[in-house]
Amino acid sequence: MSDKVWKIYLSGEIHSDWREQIMNGCAEAGLPVEFAGPITEHDDSDDCGVAVFGAEPDKFWHDHRGALLNSVRTGTLIDEADVVVVRFGEKYKQWNAAFDAGYAAAKGKAMITLHPEAHDHALKEVDSAAKGVAREPYQVVQALAYAIKGAMPQQWYQAEAAE
Repeated sequence: MSDKVWKIYLSGEIHSDWREQIMNGCAEAGLPVEFAGPITEHDDSDDCGVAVFGAEPDKFWHDHRGALLNSVRTGTLIDEADVVVVRFGEKYKQWNAAFDAGYAAAKGKAMITLHPEAHDHALKEVDSAAKGVAREPYQVVQALAYAIKGAMPQQWYQAEAAE
């Protein structure tokens, strides 16, 4: 048995508890994983550049400063990841998630996308770069369990996730 701890980067939508579902499921499955992701506090992510480097009255440059500073974290953590999970939610367009998916694909990272069926057409190119397309967080856990332990999906976990 390997002592490897897998690094999983969780990118994308910040308006639901999908990250917690995956983290809890992996803990329940006893998977040797550690998680990382972007700053999920929306205002902090938007304003970090001006908070660190000073006020910027032009909104374009305000956002640009934040994007550059956020890219330090995002790029570093995706580079270090073994698997990148990218969630596209239903309510908002996650342009940053699409960028992360493209970056991960360009770096040759194993990627799993997570999104509703309604996004299949819009995400066809992103999905074609993924190693799997999940509809629910429990499917991501099952994919990770299979990749890490060689374990087939657990019926108890699937039933519990459906409740």
